[in-house]
Amino acid sequence: MERTFVMVKPDGVQRGLVGRIISRFEDRGLRLVAIRMLHMDAELASKHYSEHVGKPFYEKLVSFITSGPVVAVVLEGKNAVAVARSMMGATNPVDAGPGTIRGDYGMDTGKNIIHGSDSLQSAQREISLFFPPSDIMDYMREDERWVYE
Repeated sequence: MERTFVMVKPDGVQRGLVGRIISRFEDRGLRLVAIRMLHMDAELASKHYSEHVGKPFYEKLVSFITSGPVVAVVLEGKNAVAVARSMMGATNPVDAGPGTIRGDYGMDTGKNIIHGSDSLQSAQREISLFFPPSDIMDYMREDERWVYE
């Protein structure tokens, strides 16, 4: 089973979408193994978005992600990274299909509701930034035998 990192951004929190978003992942069959609400500071934001340092949108990105609380989540399941990415939809909500999180709730790239790891390597790095290993639960949901072969 894979683990992936997902974060509901300040716009998603402020709009009261956290529960609906997490429910979508759980409904799909991904297991919630860690969750944390926090207000990111500039130091954590710079580590999280380190690959974007020097890009024209970096400062705006850090300013937005630190503007209000976020909800950080670790999800686990078969192909968790790919499943979560497809559920989120394209980065630009205009290009995100109906039924995706960004397609259903987003209107602008700068406020696109959610972040998700784009690879297993990114997931491992991002999970370690937000969660110590002791905060990640190891359990099986009773319905998983009906989700996976």
